[in-house]
Formats: sequence, structure tokens, C-alpha cells
Amino acid sequence: MSKGVNQSSVSGMRVMVEHLLQLPARVLEGRLGECATLALLDTMGCGLYGSQQPWGKILSDQIREEASQGKASLWGAACCVAPSRAALANGTASHGFELDDIIQGALVHPGACVIPAALAVAEQSGASGERLLRGIIAGYEVMSRVGWALGAEHNTRGYHTTGVAGPIAATVAAGLVLQMDVESILSAIGVACSSAGGIKAFTQGTGGMVKRMHAGRAAETGVLSCQLVQRGFTGPLSAVDGHFGLLEVIGGADRNPSALTADLGRDYAIEKVWVKAYPCCGLIHSVSHAIESIKKQTAFAPEDIEKIIVSTSQRAVEHNGEPNPQEAMSAQYSIPYCAGVAAVKNPRDPAGFDAEGLKDPRVRRVAALTQLQIDEKMDALYPAHFAARVEIQFTQARQMQCTVIDPHGTAADACDRAEIEAKFRLLAKPVQSAPRIEQMLLAVSQLQGCPNTADLSAALQAST
Repeated sequence: MSKGVNQSSVSGMRVMVEHLLQLPARVLEGRLGECATLALLDTMGCGLYGSQQPWGKILSDQIREEASQGKASLWGAACCVAPSRAALANGTASHGFELDDIIQGALVHPGACVIPAALAVAEQSGASGERLLRGIIAGYEVMSRVGWALGAEHNTRGYHTTGVAGPIAATVAAGLVLQMDVESILSAIGVACSSAGGIKAFTQGTGGMVKRMHAGRAAETGVLSCQLVQRGFTGPLSAVDGHFGLLEVIGGADRNPSALTADLGRDYAIEKVWVKAYPCCGLIHSVSHAIESIKKQTAFAPEDIEKIIVSTSQRAVEHNGEPNPQEAMSAQYSIPYCAGVAAVKNPRDPAGFDAEGLKDPRVRRVAALTQLQIDEKMDALYPAHFAARVEIQFTQARQMQCTVIDPHGTAADACDRAEIEAKFRLLAKPVQSAPRIEQMLLAVSQLQGCPNTADLSAALQAST
């Protein structure tokens, strides 16, 4: 058996699933319940905003044309569709503008994969709010642990970890909501693993739209895998950490199967989630944060900038150095472009990356003046921290410098509930009326005691 594959008689994946299925209801009464509620709210906001982007509309239009007796909400549209199709569209929309949450170190975006899957099957099956939240907690935990177990090397080689770990996490979340047993969930995971994947060609100049669909496909796979198993379809029970399983086939030399169960139950990934403050790749947030901090310390005009030097990890320099991105996707992965947005505009506003924003000559000028270099100290912190040191050189021999190890939104500098609710209102505003937005906020806050998701579904399906 290959190096790094679980050789024990008990699968680590099985142990984790068994643990998560036995979480007591009381876990929702404390911080876990609060974190799950906020994760749901944040992802819904991202999805509502993304539903109005071209890629979100394409997926939505495609799915609305399909005849369906489904009861799952298509976010941003006043209709219901089949749960797997809702998960595809809503997951794509949620991952649609680099605004969705992250689990740092695991290199994954959990919300866009887990929440559309869990909510879609909850709506279809009439599951309670408690079961929905438990499914979200479990999905985040699986997403984190599978991401850690895969290691970082596969990502550096060009796999998109969200597309690799996402189907497994979405499957567990949906399976828990549907009250499937351990054997059935493991079988569904086996089905889902054969759909895991996603390459990172999107980081180049013409990134296209497909990266946004990696999360949607993961969410769809989770729902569909569970539905197929409920009908009698079967998958291999050791498809994650067995021979020729996900970790062996896709994981790198640094894969670590023990991460599936290490300290299981001591704390939970959803408590340490990174809520994005900036609409760009997480590796760039420290750069945006640093420039935003410098702007608060000293007044300057973009024309005063002569050079920006970004010192960061080797990974960021090699993967996020596109100097002249032509599309929103590649712009959101470009340190030079994001530095230009942060220097010229409000780095938290998604408009800096829309079609008009991409034409702004002031942003392009600053981007062209931005230089990247590998810093040993910053590099040593990766992937646990996405750190950067930014130096801005101005005219008249003036300069400012700022180092950010953990940008705002990470667990070390977390967003509070008020910030997350404000972000939700901002992102939902182009889609829903103010009263409907408040209705969604209320429905999410009351989920724990609800027998079903009817109130939340009604708010989501209201006419825009």
C-alpha cells in the first residue's frame, strides 16, 4: 500500500462520520450554533449577490428551463427546482465573486459547497432547522479535515482543493440532514469521490467562469450522491483514505490521513472560519488589509505612488502574480491588480472587479507599479497564515510599510455578527427588497427552534 494511506483496519473517515452523527443537540446551544447560523447567513449573502453575475444567471437560466417538481429554492429567483440543481446553481453563485468563507490552512471554501447542499435537501425533505444546522457543522468539519489530509502539495500542483474536498463535505452535510446511517453516508462519499477534482487554470489572464462552478458542482454532487444511494446505488466505502482513494490519488507527498481524526471533538472547524472582508483570493487579503491600513494612517493620492513592493510567500508570488488580468476571475487572483484596487478604491467593494472597474486606468497604473518578492519569514508562515509585508514608495522620498499576518476576517481578527449582517445586507440589496432582507435575517436567526425551513424558503423565494 502506498505511503500515507490509512493502513489500519478502521477507516479514519468512518470514525469521523460516526462522531459527527452522534453530536448531541445541545452543541447548538453555544458557540457552535451561533457559528453555524452566521456561516449560513454569510454564504446566503454571497449567493444572492453572485446570482446576479453572468455566471450565476447562466446556471440559473439553465436550471429553470428544466422541468422539476423540486421544492428547493433557487436563490435570487422566485421559483423552486430539484435539490441537486438548486445546489449546483446556489453553490456556483455563492463561490461567484470571491466573497465566500475560507478555512485557513485547509485551503478550502466550505460554505459554498456545504450550505447549498444542506439547505436544498432540508427544503426538499422538510427537515428541521436543527438538522440543517447540524448538517452545516458536520460539513464544515469534513471540508476542513479532508483539506488538511490532502496536504498543500496537490494544490501547488494545480488542483483546486475546494473542488476536491467539497463533494465529500457536501455529501456528509446532506446525508446528515437526510438522516442517513453511517454505511449509507460512506457509500455516498464513495460515489462523490469519483466527481472530486478541479484544476486551477483559472488563475491565468483569461480565467473564465469555471472556477466558480467548482463549488456548485461539489454541492450538486453531495446531494445527488445521497439521493442515488437512497435509491440503492452504491459506492466504495474507503474512497477517501483507502487504496486508490482520494488521498492517495490526488493528495501530495505531504498528505496526512491522520488529520481526518486528530483531536476530533476537541473543537470544530466552523468556529475558526474566515469570513472574507475583501472580494479576492484569500492569499491576497493581507495585501489589501495592509494597503487599507496605510490609507488610514496617511493621506495620499494614487498619483503619489511610485512603487509598491509586496513581500509574501512563494506560493502567492508564483500563483498570484498575473500583472495584467483581463477578466474578473484572474483580477481577483492578481496581487498587482488587487493592490491597485486597494490603493485607488474601497478594497471591500466588489465593484472594483466588475466590467467597469476592470477598465479603470488609475487601478491599472498602480498595478503596473507593483512588484512581488518572496520573503522567507512570510513564506515560513504558509499555509497556516497568508502573510504579507507591503511597502508603498511615494513621491518626495516618502514611504510607508505595513505587515499583516492574519487579515481581518480570519479567526485571529474575526468579523462580528454585526459585520456579517451588514455584509449580508450589502450583498442581498441588488436582489431583494429591504423588508425581504430583514425577513431572511429573522428566519435564519430563528432556525434552531423551527420544525422546518418554510419561513426561510418563503423569504428566499419571494419575488425580487
